[in-house]
Amino acid sequence: MALTHFDAKGQAHMVDVTEKQITDRVAVAAGYIRMAPETFDLICEGRAKKGDVLGVARLAGIMGAKKTPDLIPLCHPLPITRVAVELTLDPSLPGVQVEATVKTTGQTGVEMEALTAVTTAALTVYDMAKAVDKAMEIGGIRVLLKDGGKSGRYEAE
Repeated sequence: MALTHFDAKGQAHMVDVTEKQITDRVAVAAGYIRMAPETFDLICEGRAKKGDVLGVARLAGIMGAKKTPDLIPLCHPLPITRVAVELTLDPSLPGVQVEATVKTTGQTGVEMEALTAVTTAALTVYDMAKAVDKAMEIGGIRVLLKDGGKSGRYEAE
C-alpha cells in the first residue's frame, strides 16, 4: 500500500476525492488523561477554580472536530453531521477517559475529526487543571472504529 498524501514525485498533496462515492461515514476515537488522585478528586467534586472541567472539555472536543481542516494541513473540510464527546471519570487511572464519535455523509472519512476531538478535549482538561497538576499525562489516543467508504469497516482489537 502506498501513502495517499504524496504524489508521484513524493510531494505532499491533498487527496483527490472527486471520484469517490458519497456514503455515510462514522469514526470513533478514544484516549485518556491520567492525573494525581488529588486532581481527580478536585474534578469529581467540582472544585476546579476554572469551573466545570468535563463540560468545558466536551464543548472543546466538539469545536476541535469542527476545526480539524484548519489544524491538519491536508484534511478536507467536511459537512460534519454529528459530533459526540463523552468524558468518563475513571478512578482506576486515576483520570478521565475520552471518547468521540463523528459522523458525516461525504466522500472521505472522519477519523481525523474524531482524533482531534479526543485530543482537544484531553488538552482542555489539562488546561483547566494544570494549576494544581502539571504532571498529567495524555495518552492512548487511537481510532476505535471507522466505517463507510471504499475501505469499509475497521474496528480496533
